[in-house]
Amino acid sequence: MMLRADHMIMLSRWISKILDLSLCPEEQILNDSQPDMDDGAGCENQDAEAEAVAMAEEIHSGDEDENSNESSWSMDCSTVLRVKTLHISSPILAAKSPFFYKLFSNGMRESEQRHVTLRINASEEDALLELLNFMYSNTLSVTTAPALLDVLMAADKFEVASCMRYCSWLLHNLPMTPESALLYLDLPSSVLMGEAVQPLTDAAKQYLAARYKDVTKFQEEVMALPLAGIQAILASDDLQIASEDAVYDFVLKWARAQYPKLEDRREVLGSHLAQYIRFPYMTCRKLKKVLTCNDFDQDVASKLVLEALFYKADAPYRQRSLAAEESATSNRRFVERAYKYRPVKVVEFELPRQQCVVYLDLKREECVNLFPSGRVYSQAFHLGGQGFFLSAHCNMDQQSSFHCLGLFLGMQEKGSTSFTVDYEFAARLKPTEEFVCKYKGNYTFTGGKAVGYRNLFAVPWTSFVAEDSIYFINGTLHLRAELTIRLCS
Repeated sequence: MMLRADHMIMLSRWISKILDLSLCPEEQILNDSQPDMDDGAGCENQDAEAEAVAMAEEIHSGDEDENSNESSWSMDCSTVLRVKTLHISSPILAAKSPFFYKLFSNGMRESEQRHVTLRINASEEDALLELLNFMYSNTLSVTTAPALLDVLMAADKFEVASCMRYCSWLLHNLPMTPESALLYLDLPSSVLMGEAVQPLTDAAKQYLAARYKDVTKFQEEVMALPLAGIQAILASDDLQIASEDAVYDFVLKWARAQYPKLEDRREVLGSHLAQYIRFPYMTCRKLKKVLTCNDFDQDVASKLVLEALFYKADAPYRQRSLAAEESATSNRRFVERAYKYRPVKVVEFELPRQQCVVYLDLKREECVNLFPSGRVYSQAFHLGGQGFFLSAHCNMDQQSSFHCLGLFLGMQEKGSTSFTVDYEFAARLKPTEEFVCKYKGNYTFTGGKAVGYRNLFAVPWTSFVAEDSIYFINGTLHLRAELTIRLCS
């Protein structure tokens, strides 16, 4: 360790350690100058001193006084195992650390006292020596993630912010793995909350979110992740999942596997995971199931569902405003993910006939990316007890002469029931921005069947996506499908 010749550090071995700081009168102090304000508080008329540092390992006898008046950085001890003495400079340590500044300025009972005691755990000795070395040289000799994490913990304990930033930077530059990312997110809360460590924890979260963005590909691996890993994945807007209903189902499955006791599971879901489920984008059908789900506290479930329903009922401009407000925050419950199946808004009627009106919005970029043969599917909606979906295609027209936009209505493959449905496709068009019917018909559905129109707007693809297209309003294509079950004659 690089130390000045007239300093001495003394390490005493106990099963916990004591750092005993002896003052050397020949050492000069900061002459009332301010220390590094990024790392500590200013020195106030401190006498010229140097310290001898003694660290001791200690074992606990078990009958120590619980009401000891020793300061918070000191612990009671019994048997001393080893003492090592080192010379240090109080001005250098005080300038780098508010902890040491307070220790040197307030920790001496008498002005002539030459030793101050500091106790640490036995496992912290190497990290503390590295930390002291950093405070003199602004560099570290350790390079492995475990050793750097130990130094980071010591730097947090002794309030050396510059070393915390340096450790975080070194760790950030090491290759990230699932194990290391989870290790970084498992740091004590005092460390995680530090501004110096934020870039490292952000990188760990981003790594996990990117690696597991398609949870279906890593199902076993993801199911074994701890809470911090699951939170990092669920916080991502880029989660590649069918729908928010599927997110909800996955969270329940994980919570039931990790927390078998209902009381523990309710606590984790309500306090730690519900905020990552974007209930406003769940279907009404699934929201009804949330209300009856025993895994959630009923008051919590009611509040979440009510908030989701209010959002669904809001005007589109209000929804966009709420999403924009939360896009810059960690709470992103009103921000839409990149779902595999596009969310729809559904209005259902039971009388005089069973009917539903379905609204599907597609962004211009989504439509452009469909060329030359892509498809985008809506989330499922229900009519007469059967599941349906919409699908928009980039396909060739009936004569195969040019590409165009097709819109289709399909029934999910469930059961053998068949019934006839009257349907109508419409879209908002400029300049009126009102819905205009583009196609209507009727069809007798059975499971897995679909019906629609290959060229919904009767124009080539290039005209449909053109900058002056009448089909996009503020960059969004607004589609509507009306379905009515035909009564038997």
